[in-house]
Amino acid sequence: MKQEVIISQNLQQDIQDAILRQTYDRLFVLTDTTTLRLCWPLVSVFPCFEDAKMITIGDTDENKTLESLSHVWTALQQGGATRHSLLVNLGGGMVTDLGGFAASTFKRGIAYINIPTTLLSQVDASVGGKTGINFGGLKNEIGVFNLASSVILSTEFLRSLDMGNLLSGYAEMLKHSLISDVESWAELLQFGLDNLDYSRLGNLVAKSVAIKERIVEEDPTEKGLRKALNLGHTAGHALESLALEQGRTVLHGYAVAWGLVCELYLSVVKCGFPKDKLRETVLFIKENYGDPSLDCKQYERLYEFMKHDKKNVGDSINFTLLGGIGDIRINQHASKEEIFEMLDFLRDG
Repeated sequence: MKQEVIISQNLQQDIQDAILRQTYDRLFVLTDTTTLRLCWPLVSVFPCFEDAKMITIGDTDENKTLESLSHVWTALQQGGATRHSLLVNLGGGMVTDLGGFAASTFKRGIAYINIPTTLLSQVDASVGGKTGINFGGLKNEIGVFNLASSVILSTEFLRSLDMGNLLSGYAEMLKHSLISDVESWAELLQFGLDNLDYSRLGNLVAKSVAIKERIVEEDPTEKGLRKALNLGHTAGHALESLALEQGRTVLHGYAVAWGLVCELYLSVVKCGFPKDKLRETVLFIKENYGDPSLDCKQYERLYEFMKHDKKNVGDSINFTLLGGIGDIRINQHASKEEIFEMLDFLRDG
């Protein structure tokens, strides 16, 4: 099944059409506290939302929990939702992940629509049918694959985003370009992030989503090629989990950017990735994302987090690496020593 992804030129019309394509008895809208304040006002006046029942959860990844999920299920139940109801997720990746999982499991599954409001969720979380929550201190530990009926992408929401969240999404776009082609990669490195052209950014988002769609369509449940999308994520998720454990918030895209530094280093060592492309990419990341606060005393803990990664088979830590831009090498393994060397490279460059 192909997911309907709409690059919106007319937000009201596109949302209305997507909702009308569903046969539903009751309509629910899920936001977090931030998107309720910043994004809901942009669409709440649309006639299609006139009778919608609102559900709101706390913002940030710390709320991507079983408790928040239970809150959404309870609100659906108390709001009279049936198997024929429809949930619209209006928010970033946390909202689309958790909302998608709530919809996929309530009464064994109701239809849902994603309207992602951050750059990260537009290019990554909301497309491809991955839903879930964090559990037991691990990211996205519980979830299912289940495609949204529609995903509506609009740069209108991005105007209220701060630079940190814009950069967070941009890291996933950079990853998409690395697994695709040199032209896409070069275009992203040259794009002026300090003086944003939202129209051009919209075009870059459309290209980035097309790369992900192509891969997801070919491998919807991550048996092979879809593992390409994990580039930067084995190390990135470990850095994110460490921050979560320490009570620090690290934006997902920042962790992925640092994960790209790690895994491109491994790609050079193990797969012959060109050193000049490594240097250019690392320079771009260091200039825009800075360095993680990393101490060699934390390597063992990061290694433990990597051992819990969902992509692993048995005791081997599984990486997606590159032989070159667009030359994807899935199911690559690295020794503990090599992993510590890659963390040294991240720390010291």
